Amino acid sequence: MARLQARNERRRARGQPTWELEESPGYERSVTEGTPLLADPDQPTMVLTPSRRRETVDEMLPTGGEEHRRRLAVSTLIFGVATGLSRVLGLVREMVAAYYFGAAGRINAFTVAFQVPNLVRALVADAALSSAFVPVFSDLLEKGERRRAWRVASSLFWLMLLGLSALSALFILVAPWVIGLFGNPGHDSELAVGLSRVLFPIVALLGCSGVIVGILNSYDHFTVPALSPVFWNLAIILGLVLGVPNATTMNAKLYVYAFSILIATVIQVFLPLPWLRTLDRGEERLRILFDWRDPAVARVFKLMIPVTLGLGLINVNAVIDTFFASRLIDPTLAPTAIQKAFLVYMLPQGVFSVAIATVLFPTLSRLASRGDMIGFAGTVSNGLRQIAFLLAPTAAVSAVLCVPIIRILYQRGEWHPSQTPTVAYALAAFSAGLCFNGAMLMLNRAFFSLQENWIPTVVALANLFLNALLDLAFYRVGIWGIPLATAVVNIAGSVALFVLLRRRLGRLEGRAIASSLLRIVAATAAVAAVSYIVWKPLDSEFGRSFGAQVVSLGLALVASVVVYVAASRMLGVREMREMRALLSLRGRFDRA
Repeated sequence: MARLQARNERRRARGQPTWELEESPGYERSVTEGTPLLADPDQPTMVLTPSRRRETVDEMLPTGGEEHRRRLAVSTLIFGVATGLSRVLGLVREMVAAYYFGAAGRINAFTVAFQVPNLVRALVADAALSSAFVPVFSDLLEKGERRRAWRVASSLFWLMLLGLSALSALFILVAPWVIGLFGNPGHDSELAVGLSRVLFPIVALLGCSGVIVGILNSYDHFTVPALSPVFWNLAIILGLVLGVPNATTMNAKLYVYAFSILIATVIQVFLPLPWLRTLDRGEERLRILFDWRDPAVARVFKLMIPVTLGLGLINVNAVIDTFFASRLIDPTLAPTAIQKAFLVYMLPQGVFSVAIATVLFPTLSRLASRGDMIGFAGTVSNGLRQIAFLLAPTAAVSAVLCVPIIRILYQRGEWHPSQTPTVAYALAAFSAGLCFNGAMLMLNRAFFSLQENWIPTVVALANLFLNALLDLAFYRVGIWGIPLATAVVNIAGSVALFVLLRRRLGRLEGRAIASSLLRIVAATAAVAAVSYIVWKPLDSEFGRSFGAQVVSLGLALVASVVVYVAASRMLGVREMREMRALLSLRGRFDRA
């Protein structure tokens, strides 16, 4: 009982929900916070349970649930703003790169060179490591084993640093053979090899970042990890602006780009360390330690295998796309055209679905650890509906207005106007799978929280083969066929994951999800129509100068937002109410 009290004190200090005690069946009275605990062994047995289920999903939380809901709302808001800022700066980074390099020519050598270390990073570092580490670390904290949790974190930090450094060195040696698989990207494979060797060390750096971010997220600290990519993008933009104009050849300019990414990654890794030190409490800190025999360390690595496949296979799909684009379509345009469209497509993904899934992930891990499957299902359902509410209209607008969006973002400097329609049609094809991609992210995190990581892995493997088959079938229609294959794969994968999770949980509020989706789709149809109707005459009237495009596209976007809000209210989309609660900062002031 004393241990329970101590644990509740720690949880209250972190602003997390506490546990309450309830007598075993046959006894009416329950022991709640503030009631003296029974110390007499002859008294009835006490059973540790979460708080009783309430009527709504928002209230399906333990004692202190309202406070925890408000914390999650504020955390989601802050994380979404920080991630959105990072994505916007990432888009600015790509706009700067497009200005200096365009979409055709040797920039395609850089695109291929970056794909390979980025794939390795996705397989063994960063998000893959963090997703396997958070459930184990959170579970140890939940059980009161804080010292052991930090020992596990320390061991993983150093094991990943040394292991990934060795792996990076190996890939640097075999880079010519790896790049050779893609043919002659940008008609300069030697340049692609050199650039990949500069970029490979980011793998080891992001392996360390995966542990640091996992620790902070387990303590519900999301802001600093979300802001780190902001400084990553700023450092790259600064490197491009200062370095590229001073380089005399295109090869030198591309090496400036590669070294800027490497330096920016160092900044991203070290930036959160001061906040990590605020969690230091005696032995509860990162230190030099190699306790690889701890079962919890082994558990993380075991979880990493399916997580690596589940998350990494998405990047394997991207590499397969690049392979088909470089070898079978156009090695001097297709890889970069697809990559530029993909980055625009991923902007709303990072702002909305990544924020929601990341903030809900520790909560899902805790609910799974407690065995609260009702609250777990409600949380997943709420996350899926919020993602659909935010991404459906975004997908419609990016598909309908793909050409003016790409034109205003990229068409300047070395970017030729003839490249704009190619990238725009790729964006439209990607947009067909935007909502489903967000749903897959949420559903994957749900399985990771249950520590049943092989289920999304099997789905990801199936998606891998389906993606290759569809690439082979669709590449003949042109560059946009590759993104269309990705969209179809996203639809198939999200449906499979939803069915499997519902079978695992027994229920997933399917009627509530279907009801919301029908209303959201109707409101989205109105958005698609209005956005084009507003933009087309304005574009014809104002012309194609940058200022004119900002006005015509901006007014179309504003009209889309107004119509979507009005249609959602008229149709009774309940996610509107939840979004207003999310955007309210009242909970933060209540705590002050």
